[in-house]
Amino acid sequence: MKRKVFPVLLSGLCLFASCSKMLDVKSHSAVATNTLSAADVEAFLTGIYSRMQNAPGAESTISFDITGGNLINSAATTDGGLNTFITNILRPENGLMSAAWNGYYAALFQVNNLLDVSANLPATQRNKEISGIAHFFRAYLYYNLVTRWGGVPVLEQNTSAKVKRNTEAETWAFIEKELTHAMADAPAYAAGQYYQVSSIAAKALMARVKLAQGKKTEAATLAEEVITSGLFKLDAFEKIFRAQSNQEEIFSFKNLTIESSLRVSTLFYTYAHTVKGSYVYRPVQEVMDMFTAGDKRTAMSVDTYQGLRVINKYPSGQSGSDPIIVVRLAEMYLISAEAQGLAGLGRLNELRAERGLTAIQPAGETAYMDAVMLERRKELLGEGFRWFDLVRTGRAQTELGLADRELKYPLPMNELAINKLLVQNDDY
Repeated sequence: MKRKVFPVLLSGLCLFASCSKMLDVKSHSAVATNTLSAADVEAFLTGIYSRMQNAPGAESTISFDITGGNLINSAATTDGGLNTFITNILRPENGLMSAAWNGYYAALFQVNNLLDVSANLPATQRNKEISGIAHFFRAYLYYNLVTRWGGVPVLEQNTSAKVKRNTEAETWAFIEKELTHAMADAPAYAAGQYYQVSSIAAKALMARVKLAQGKKTEAATLAEEVITSGLFKLDAFEKIFRAQSNQEEIFSFKNLTIESSLRVSTLFYTYAHTVKGSYVYRPVQEVMDMFTAGDKRTAMSVDTYQGLRVINKYPSGQSGSDPIIVVRLAEMYLISAEAQGLAGLGRLNELRAERGLTAIQPAGETAYMDAVMLERRKELLGEGFRWFDLVRTGRAQTELGLADRELKYPLPMNELAINKLLVQNDDY
């Protein structure tokens, strides 16, 4: 029988001092599936974890904080130029646009390779789980793409052909399909193993995806299933953001120095600081002031060092060993609280109590939504949520003064030059 051969790009997958344990690439370009051992596939999967966290770059991790009004250029003497700062970021020629776009699609190339390989491996339980993990990663990549750019090219298989954009609705539908696969096939969560993709991590991400589309009933149901699963509980901020064992994280990238070039913390600290950063961005004063007395999150979230404001969630500095959280239980509380409307007040107050705050009783749905959004801003600061939170709730233009076009990111200028089938977002 003719052997099926699949291309396997290994650039960026050599994680250790030697690549000898990685896939044995025949003719430097292809590998026959019947030459793969179980160890080969596991090594390939390890490489995917590394590619997923590193390829889009550090600033992609906090992109929605940068464009969402939480951060401003550290060189700015006041916060008065915040709108101009955001507008200058949201330009087709800005390198952050191309770095994120290229990084997400580079990671997608590897994930698609893994799915090609796993589809032709023996039908073992572990191979089924690996396929589920790959579907989770593909959904997560497309979530990051669609929330930035709207409809994007949806590639279920790698191709060198020029491809046009799918619609935004088609992209969201694809994400849901991928997460449905992951919920069915990814491994069950094992206690403390939040650095591994699991079926319940897929369910948690699905809750986020449903909320993003305004499917509030489904979002609340999924979030509640995660909350009541008994697998997780709200935990102390110092555990979550100081790489300590905790019960709140659902899935995070472990971000070991040996496999990571991602150093988010260097963007926030000065070189004079003990962790020696490059101090690219600082929190605006509004962020510093939003934490009230008794809030246990304050010290772990923001700090002032030698008179300079800093984000304090990623303190490893040049070692770059801070965990990069993809989804955690507090977000599920916030999703449930938002999706239920005022009926979800109990979940909001449970989270507030855990963070050292008293219960609130908003007078009506509008005041309640304001409270939920403020709690999201405080809880998820520096984790890449704010801009899209404002966009999806119709608040971006009022709170940030954004133009209509700035409710989506611009496609990178170099991608438009390479692929004439791509159409730029309106008014860029």
